[in-house]
Amino acid sequence: MTTTAFIGLGAMGGPMAAHLARAAEAGGGRTLVWNRTAAKAQAHAAQYGSEAVSLPELAQADILFTCLPTSAEVDAMLGELRPHLRAGMYWVDCTSGHPDAALRQHAALAELGVKFLDAPVSGGTKAAEAGNVTMMFGGAAQDFEAVRPHLAFGGRVVHVGSVGAGFAVKAINNALLAVNLWATGEGLAVLAQGGVNLGAALEVINASSGRSNASENLIPQRVLTRTFPATFALGLLAKDTGIASDLIGQHKSSAPVLAQTAALWRGASRVIDPQEDHTAALKLIEQMNGVTLT
Repeated sequence: MTTTAFIGLGAMGGPMAAHLARAAEAGGGRTLVWNRTAAKAQAHAAQYGSEAVSLPELAQADILFTCLPTSAEVDAMLGELRPHLRAGMYWVDCTSGHPDAALRQHAALAELGVKFLDAPVSGGTKAAEAGNVTMMFGGAAQDFEAVRPHLAFGGRVVHVGSVGAGFAVKAINNALLAVNLWATGEGLAVLAQGGVNLGAALEVINASSGRSNASENLIPQRVLTRTFPATFALGLLAKDTGIASDLIGQHKSSAPVLAQTAALWRGASRVIDPQEDHTAALKLIEQMNGVTLT
């Protein structure tokens, strides 16, 4: 009977840990949870049947999952947990982290006999609630196979390479999200200046070659409605595009569109509240063009 543990009960982590708890109940195991805000862990335990525990207790799990804002928070948790971690356990980091941090964390944990995998997730809060997130794993193939049966919240689960590869794929994936969202916003701003009905324009675009998740879902549901529901923070997407930019520099790649996109999102994060939903970045495009996308 496997004991899993989860740190980081935010918009994604909370429902992911809930699926672990349900699987544990069905299989006779345990799911331990911890959060900086203790009340959040206690509420999770009351609602989903997980167990809110201290860090020393949490570190005795067979598989520890983390889902935190950045690699810096994971570094902090590693420091706090270090005296309590036991050899043979697995640490699966679902944070959208930095590949360089994955290499550093893997090396530090290997000294303790702990096996580390970077495993960021994609799909948003709806996929987390459905237990159907896409997971991209970096790390040793045998470690991936060992944890794979216990990924109760995973839908499509793919081993993409060695340590750091998961974070690299996630950064490029999110950079592509940023490209599509920004470019579609620019295009709609041009149409708005010409008096075109944007709902009708999107109907055409979404039946044509210009369609994307941004045009089909994000802009119609969040921008044109002016709701901008806070599911994935603008500042976090800016962070992810920055990681993609770092990779471009490290590999001396020629990727001018991705590099420029990182700069645009960095600027949007500074002008627009970084805590707003990532789709709120299009408010900057509106300001630049003197239009409102409705």
